[in-house]
Amino acid sequence: MRTDLFDFDLPAERIALRPAHPRDSAKMLVVENGALRDQTISDLPQWLKSGDQLVVNDTKVIAAQLKGRRIGRETEPKIEATLIKRLDGSRWQALVKPAKKLTAGDRIRFGNEGKVCLLGHLDAEVEAKGSEGEVTLSFSFHGPALDQAIADLGSPPLPPYIASKRTPDEQDLADYQTMFAANEGAVAAPTAGLHFTPALEQALRDRGVGVNRVTLHVGAGTFLPVKVDDTEGHKMHAEWGTISAETAERLNSARKDGGRIVAVGTTSLRLLESAAREDGTIQPFAAETSIFITPGYRFRAVDILVTNFHLPKSTLFMLVSAFSGLETMKQAYAHAIANGYRFYSYGDACLLFRAVL
Repeated sequence: MRTDLFDFDLPAERIALRPAHPRDSAKMLVVENGALRDQTISDLPQWLKSGDQLVVNDTKVIAAQLKGRRIGRETEPKIEATLIKRLDGSRWQALVKPAKKLTAGDRIRFGNEGKVCLLGHLDAEVEAKGSEGEVTLSFSFHGPALDQAIADLGSPPLPPYIASKRTPDEQDLADYQTMFAANEGAVAAPTAGLHFTPALEQALRDRGVGVNRVTLHVGAGTFLPVKVDDTEGHKMHAEWGTISAETAERLNSARKDGGRIVAVGTTSLRLLESAAREDGTIQPFAAETSIFITPGYRFRAVDILVTNFHLPKSTLFMLVSAFSGLETMKQAYAHAIANGYRFYSYGDACLLFRAVL
């Protein structure tokens, strides 16, 4: 499909720079069979029924942004790196700025303005360099020691549409993690989960709705705009995900009894659809997925989606258009813009019911 079909104009003032407080006070636009209803996230339980199964992503965002300098040559320019994918115990793929200052074999010392981790400076060698600013970094530490060094030296990797307008601060350390965060590995938050509070989870359980955890380590590529003219030419970044056998069995059993699968976030949805058979049965899963969902895709596992408002021409807006219909979602987004909804990672939410084909 043509990428420009998924474009729309978004006023800059609609981009949220801070989340709603409390989290479950955020607005929620309900989109069901073309009808639009203005609600709040705290209203979610009334839209679900006993036996429905909520699926949340329990990935935890790491402090993936590192600052340092190139060392070992006459000049030592400042280097910023955003870790995007773990390759093994000591190697990460990263996006770096300015990429033109680095070549394979260069060494970077992380620890901005003299800040060092408890184990000393964190050094990395540029092992390889790609064509779009991405590099492979081989660090001097390995395993848990490297994880601790990154945690000591790094900062939250806020999306560029927030970070370009204000400096990340201590509040973001809490704001940019979901209440479900447990398994470290994401470089971006599964933002639909940011709306949930213990009170909302309890209200859902009181309603008879199950809450199930899966893990998909969100990569930076998920939120990038599609730059090709046709979606056929876009290549998705792979992300690692897991669904346990117990969770798969629980979801399949609930669905047999008439319960609906409610994905919290596009990350949960993409993982569930990656693990689903043609008949909708969800299998245990532990692998990478690069599933790319555009209109025409036949959903097998997910019935309802809780998600935020996404960027124009992004793979995520394409996904929600596939789920609820392109024209429906264009109308929904126009309604949201006109009625003061807040967009993107710290913004408001949609509750989307799958379009009846």
